[in-house]
Amino acid sequence: MSARGSRLTALWRAVRALGHVLSGLWIIRSEFGQLTPDQCALMVREWSRQMLRIMGVELVVRGKPPANGPVLLVANHISWLDIVVMNAAQPARFVSKADVKHWPVLGALITGAGTLYIERESRRDAMRVVHQMAERLRAHDSIAVFPEGTTGDGRSLLPFHANLFQAAISANAPVLPVAMAYVDGASGARSDAPLFIGDTTLVASIWSTLRAQDLQAVVHYGEPQFFQGRDRRAWAHDVRTEVAQMLGLAPPNH
Repeated sequence: MSARGSRLTALWRAVRALGHVLSGLWIIRSEFGQLTPDQCALMVREWSRQMLRIMGVELVVRGKPPANGPVLLVANHISWLDIVVMNAAQPARFVSKADVKHWPVLGALITGAGTLYIERESRRDAMRVVHQMAERLRAHDSIAVFPEGTTGDGRSLLPFHANLFQAAISANAPVLPVAMAYVDGASGARSDAPLFIGDTTLVASIWSTLRAQDLQAVVHYGEPQFFQGRDRRAWAHDVRTEVAQMLGLAPPNH
């Protein structure tokens, strides 16, 4: 496709995606209060799948998504798109850094879907969120976290912060490793289109994603892990090792 054709395709996708976001906001504000949690989860899943279709992103699911909670999903983090992809595979309540709620339009949508926000620089706020997570796990919710604390390039894994694992320990809930990847559907090579790292702005990352052709979002579910007497740092290391294995990366040394 020519550069001009790519821009026109991206613009058309952007218009449709914005309309879909506004539709999602209306649904959250007008309907969510009248629906059961299962009905809300179904709407989130279908909305997310439609958003991926609008953006030209093919969803590829490997492994077995959790049918229900309690479960703490632990995933590597590459892009703003990760939340949409994971919700399209199987909805969960996400824990995200606090500045996400200030994103234009998307922030309101993510907040409306029940996201728990954390001030990552504050130890006290981390403990508050851990208590909230444990409460939701005891209520049989599915909670999803990105323990690297920021986005990466998909070629390596940052250390997994262990504090959020305390919620699974407190609630006696399993942890499910999840590996996220974006690839070119034609070649199978890693795609950098959705990357949201370094000096890349949210708008630039969205535009790059909209212009991509044959983009696949791969979400790979591992096997549930249980506490089994490990401390949270050891558990975080073991989950990181499994995520690296699913991504085809070298095992982490620490």
